[in-house]
Amino acid sequence: MSGNFLALAQPGVQQLSPYVPGKPVDELARELDLDPASIIKLASNENPLGASPKVLAAIREALDELTRYPDGNGFALKSLLAEQCRVEIDQVTLGNGSNDILELVARAYLAPGLNTVFSEHAFAVYPIATQAVGAQAKVVPAKDWGHDLPAMLAAIDANTRVVFIANPNNPTGTWFDAEALDEFLQDVPEHVLVVLDEAYIEYAEGSDDMPDGLDFLAAYPNLLVSRTFSKAYGLASLRVGYGLSTPVVADVLNRVRQPFNVNSLALAAACAAVKDDEYLAESRRLNEAGMQQLEAGFRELGLSWIPSRGNFICVDIGREAAPIFQGLLREGVIVRPVANYGMPNHLRITIGLPAENSRFLEALTKVLARG
Repeated sequence: MSGNFLALAQPGVQQLSPYVPGKPVDELARELDLDPASIIKLASNENPLGASPKVLAAIREALDELTRYPDGNGFALKSLLAEQCRVEIDQVTLGNGSNDILELVARAYLAPGLNTVFSEHAFAVYPIATQAVGAQAKVVPAKDWGHDLPAMLAAIDANTRVVFIANPNNPTGTWFDAEALDEFLQDVPEHVLVVLDEAYIEYAEGSDDMPDGLDFLAAYPNLLVSRTFSKAYGLASLRVGYGLSTPVVADVLNRVRQPFNVNSLALAAACAAVKDDEYLAESRRLNEAGMQQLEAGFRELGLSWIPSRGNFICVDIGREAAPIFQGLLREGVIVRPVANYGMPNHLRITIGLPAENSRFLEALTKVLARG
């Protein structure tokens, strides 16, 4: 006789829905009998440049050691990150993607009876990480699709242990400036860890209105900055990210971190990527041009959008977006519906190569014309 293993799971887990990733190209090809080579995927905020030659060379060099465990402390990568980010090596925590850092924070600091605070339309992993450990999620209504930091501050109570804020935010692409961040951090109680999720920060580098979280680490010991190599550095499949914090917080996270959570190929690739300034600059240039291309296309179609500092943009279809999403799939174009983020009329589109952006706009024009 089998038991009800859903009912036996923790209450928070029972209420969760699994994270739904962007539809893979091969899956769409099977479903609609399409040629995989004809499909473009602009759904998962991946870097369209392809891997850096320097990264590929580093991976090839590391292949001979596949029988060995990776460096569990990630010394080489931590050293490079400490130098680049102007911190000490004991302030760096490595993760299996930056999602892993978010999970480590939840496991270390949350429990039943405690809560997190984060914004409406924020990254789906925040509620997953919170509920999985039995803590309460306090979701603060967004303001102009972005974080309402004063309202988030007001939502903090004696049982709050973590606040998740993303800059830029996924999926909306919205952002807040340095003054707003500083004012927020000044007033957050000392018992609350603020996780500043900067997964897309490299795309906004050089923007006058975009703060660098690293500039605030020294002043605020309750701040952790999380970043990733999945986006601007183009290493999404290798899953490597990192957190920067005080040594005390990093030590706590390392107590719950899985041994060897970052594999050898990812470590080698990330070490090469950190030093590849040309690739990063080209990623940023391509993204800026693609953003302008899509905005111009939306303008011609009479559509509005949410201004974005990420490598993606949310367009307002003006009605339920699900049928448009399905129509685009039939045209061999994969984008991301965001109804699960409370945005049923929007689609999120990753910035692609110029030809991919054009193909998307052509398909969108055709699907919209069908009504």
